[in-house]
Amino acid sequence: PKVGCYIHGLFLEGARWDATVGQLAESRPKELYTEMAVIWLVPVANRKPPESGCYLCPIYKTLTRAGTLSTTGHSTNYVIAVEIPTDKPEKHWIKRGTALICALDF
Repeated sequence: PKVGCYIHGLFLEGARWDATVGQLAESRPKELYTEMAVIWLVPVANRKPPESGCYLCPIYKTLTRAGTLSTTGHSTNYVIAVEIPTDKPEKHWIKRGTALICALDF
């Protein structure tokens, strides 16, 4: 794009992307990981995050979320967090351990 960048090839764990309504949805039975839609990151100076309607979803490099603690205070496996639209409260997705994964181990 002319502004920002696209991210593709991520997998959702603990939820799925519902393209028909454009938001997170419950995983289907026996579905551990699902492909995430393309995410468009657009930089905005001094942007304030929305108070509702989004889940701040962490992105990890691999399924093993643990890693050595870096100087930033985050795991070395942690990449960044992105806001994903949802109609449920954030704690709903936190309880399910919902996260985006860059690479599956199998």
